[in-house]
Amino acid sequence: MQIIKAVVTPVELALRKPVRMVGVMNITSITAIFVRLDTREGQSAWGCTVAHEQLTGEDPQDVLRACQQCADMAVDLHPTDIEYSLNQLAPIVEHYPAARCAFDLAFHDLLGLAAGMPLYRLLGGYRNKMQTSATIPILTVAESVELANERVKAGFRMLKIKGGMDPDQDVQRVKSIRRSLPDLILRLDADGAYSIRQALDVARALSKDIEMLEQPTAWDDIESLRQVTMQSRVPILADQSATEPASALAVAAGRAADGLSVKMASCGGLRCAQQIDAIARAARIATMVSCLIEPALLIAAGLSFALSSPNVQYGDLDGHLDLLSDPTIAGFRLEEGWLVATDTPGLGCTVDL
Repeated sequence: MQIIKAVVTPVELALRKPVRMVGVMNITSITAIFVRLDTREGQSAWGCTVAHEQLTGEDPQDVLRACQQCADMAVDLHPTDIEYSLNQLAPIVEHYPAARCAFDLAFHDLLGLAAGMPLYRLLGGYRNKMQTSATIPILTVAESVELANERVKAGFRMLKIKGGMDPDQDVQRVKSIRRSLPDLILRLDADGAYSIRQALDVARALSKDIEMLEQPTAWDDIESLRQVTMQSRVPILADQSATEPASALAVAAGRAADGLSVKMASCGGLRCAQQIDAIARAARIATMVSCLIEPALLIAAGLSFALSSPNVQYGDLDGHLDLLSDPTIAGFRLEEGWLVATDTPGLGCTVDL
């Protein structure tokens, strides 16, 4: 097998409705960058990433340039020597984990095609389906309850509620959703916006309502995160504080969280995700596989990883649901809030570009 062509294609994808998060103006679209590797044998493997300055901190044009430089090198790399190939690309993507993710996924997809096996089996094959949450962005109380009911009608039984703008209103929103839908699993994500006292007050008020509280304090303040984790009865997960293996190790070594969240585009792809999961397993804390607003191809990669490890206890893979004109033709299925893998080789997706 030999790579004969690498094609990089940026696509601007609009959202069905604007999304509001802490510190982020209404998001109306994201830039997705697709990578295709063609082989002499006629196979095509796909990778993908997303870039958004407010969501990922990376300029889409910088990520695109890095991807194009990687594409120029890809034809000289062995398609199944993943560690070597990604190491050759490392100087280009050192400061662009989103670009690293795109090629990491493409090489893994190619490996699955070469082996004739679905990627989740090559990575570990622990299970073939996982329940996922659906996200409720920052809305009014009434709007939050209305959207929660819509998600339930679509089959979801697990919701992640975005918060952080107003701790008191976050408590009110969660409790209102709980009253309307008493049997759901609820999670709250503060996106690093609470003080220690606010985080503990929210955790105390919602101790019977939420499964866990994600990134309650500032991403760069590990000590505050640790203090909340030590005093909270609700499990605390680190997200922005553990975006790559080095920061994940710092969180785990400091016992600063009860779990680590992994996002493919933020950490740099499957190789880095596996390293973060290994750190979590060694520290005997949980892993959550999460996502950005992203195409289904990235969701397929997150799912492949989530299905590979018994340490992945939380799934949050709904970032594709509100994108318009996603060119991904997904191989996985969404059934009553569960993502179900198929035995299609590689990532199991094709892309209509």
